[in-house]
Amino acid sequence: MVCWRNHLCCRIWAQGKLLCCGTSHAAGPGCQRSTGFRSLSSNAQEPGAKPSFCSVSLAPSTDKRAFSAFFPSLCRDVGNVVEAMYGDLPPPIMLIGHSMGGAIAVHTASSNLVPSLLGLCMIDVVEGTAMDALNSMQNFLRGRPKTFKSLENAIEWSVKSGQIRNLESARVSMVGQVKQCEGITSPEGSKSIVEGIIEEEEEDEEGSESVNKRKKEDDMETKKDHPYTWRIELAKTEKYWDGWFRGLSNLFLSCPIPKLLLLAGVDRLDKDLTIGQMQGKFQMQVLPQCGHAVHEDAPDKVAEAVATFLIRHRFAEPIGGFQW
Repeated sequence: MVCWRNHLCCRIWAQGKLLCCGTSHAAGPGCQRSTGFRSLSSNAQEPGAKPSFCSVSLAPSTDKRAFSAFFPSLCRDVGNVVEAMYGDLPPPIMLIGHSMGGAIAVHTASSNLVPSLLGLCMIDVVEGTAMDALNSMQNFLRGRPKTFKSLENAIEWSVKSGQIRNLESARVSMVGQVKQCEGITSPEGSKSIVEGIIEEEEEDEEGSESVNKRKKEDDMETKKDHPYTWRIELAKTEKYWDGWFRGLSNLFLSCPIPKLLLLAGVDRLDKDLTIGQMQGKFQMQVLPQCGHAVHEDAPDKVAEAVATFLIRHRFAEPIGGFQW
């Protein structure tokens, strides 16, 4: 695994001459643990060997000053990770991105940051529907639980809420989306924190002292009862959401390489992509009965679609009697 500047990590699953690199964001189900991308090697191989599979997990920096440069930085870092792995002679690479990771894959491809790029795939991200969805994103985030009693509780919520519709995928994916709350690693640690809060509050005025003390003690009790929380506070990045998706459709269409768009529903297409699809500028496949996390809900179908794309463009060869 390669870690890069605290907000990007790269995981290598298999070695080969063709690299499929999946980019994902940490706000939702990620390619870094996706069951879908792990299934690709069973359907396609490059001449002489199976493809390599690499995942790049994206998460906002904890430094507030870095948020303004966050998006361009992640695009550069995808290229930097490839360079760190392969130097001046990278293998042929296909970029695959889900949601915001799809936007990063497209910007990375458009900026020619991966010179050996031969293919591009976006999973359920379209400029028009993404821009419309931003208006209700804060309501969605407020509707999520802030904490979970356990990893099992987080997995159960993800399935029951419909965020992920595949239990096996949820067990793999949710582990990377939540973390243990700080300050509750041991009973002694919790006790010292509470005592510190009490001592600090004694210096305040008597009227507000008991209120603040109770509030902080209640917060600590909540953390002790619900020790897991979301790894990324996505709400803090709101003012940058527009820039992640605006102009994405035309940028995708302008990339001079074979392109694949996987969607959960044809109604997600915007005007630019509808025209581009009619003109044959990219290959599109709709995977019905899936939610936004298409690669989590139907991993085998996503693997089959990507394998078919690779074989159709002669980037790989079928194995095991795979029909395409």
